[in-house]
Amino acid sequence: MSTGFRASGKGVSVKLDVGEVSLLVSLVSQILDLVEPGATGDDPIERALGIGSPEEPSDPVLARLFPAAYADDDKAAGEFRRYTEATLRDGKRADATTLLETVEPGKVQLTAEQAQAWLRAINDVRLALGVRLEVTEEVHEEIAGMSEDDPRYPAFVTYDWLTYLQDTLVRALW
Repeated sequence: MSTGFRASGKGVSVKLDVGEVSLLVSLVSQILDLVEPGATGDDPIERALGIGSPEEPSDPVLARLFPAAYADDDKAAGEFRRYTEATLRDGKRADATTLLETVEPGKVQLTAEQAQAWLRAINDVRLALGVRLEVTEEVHEEIAGMSEDDPRYPAFVTYDWLTYLQDTLVRALW
């Protein structure tokens, strides 16, 4: 099992076993599929510029990954989404790709830039998993009281492990 991230040289490092790598690859690949380019308008100039739809995603995970910029103004939120979501999706795909290209069993050495990409990619996985599991502030107490026979147990333990990785990565970077 991973001992978490540590500051090292010009970046950070982490030791991961084969199972941890497999889990990260699977989860991050799912995020990569989820944040594929969004729908663009019919106008060829808008398509070329990556101007998207002003509609909030119907999938609650996508709504969490791409929240409304203006909670009290649907029109402003739609316009903001229209001009920014394509770039945000590109960034999330780039972060996921960086993690997938650099993760391997054993010691993984990351530059500061790669570590930042990992941090964002792990956060995206945690957000997505948290939405699907309906995680609340009491998640740690819920896991502690959960039977290992509970069918949700593996997913909650995975969420907890991702939280640990994210926490140690933040600490290693700062």
